[in-house]
Amino acid sequence: MHVKEAMTPGVIIVSENATLWDALDAMVKHKVSALVVNDNEGKAIGVLSEGDLLRRAELGTQKHRPGWVEFLLGGGRAAKDYVHTHGRRVGEVMTRGVIGVTEDADVSEAVDLMMARRIKRLVVLRDAKAVGVLSRSDLIKMLVARLPNPNAPASDHEIRAAIEAEIGRQSWTPRGSVRVSVADGIVTFEGAIADDRLRPGLRVLAENTPGVKKVRDRMAWIETSSGVLVPAPEEDAD
Repeated sequence: MHVKEAMTPGVIIVSENATLWDALDAMVKHKVSALVVNDNEGKAIGVLSEGDLLRRAELGTQKHRPGWVEFLLGGGRAAKDYVHTHGRRVGEVMTRGVIGVTEDADVSEAVDLMMARRIKRLVVLRDAKAVGVLSRSDLIKMLVARLPNPNAPASDHEIRAAIEAEIGRQSWTPRGSVRVSVADGIVTFEGAIADDRLRPGLRVLAENTPGVKKVRDRMAWIETSSGVLVPAPEEDAD
């Protein structure tokens, strides 16, 4: 799936030369938590987000360092912090540099970038210009749309066929030692497994199949080091 299929198209853009008041007014009016900042050529050069506005003199939330720390850091660092907490132009407060992806990038690439940078959103770019935003909430909406509907109608034959097909696609599933049966939407796994960690995997595999109402686990576990056969959990063996 490509980023353009999941992103929110359109962005609220502000110039780096705009006043902070105008930028904040746009954020409130459009109910967004971040603005894309453009240069004079219309190219995205950064973002102004809520995080950039947490340390402000007006809120009394700027950092207060002991005098000896300020001395060690030097006047340049203190001046830079002062600009960030007192600046009146977007370019003085914004975070420079755009962490973004192209609209044709794979969603998995975007998620990897979000996780690596520990950020909640990415700017979606086309020819260095912002055309949308991909946020975590966009991914959640896509997930909801793609999750199987547990109430979708399916016959027992269709359910069994779908489960067996998925078992065949996965490399970790036991094929010869486990049997699948379905009655009134209730899936029953019987047989034996050599690794107890396969148990939850098979349950999730079945639960992801449309039409499944319940999963019964009647699989015994063969303890490989001793060869002991451990019966299926009592609560599932009815």
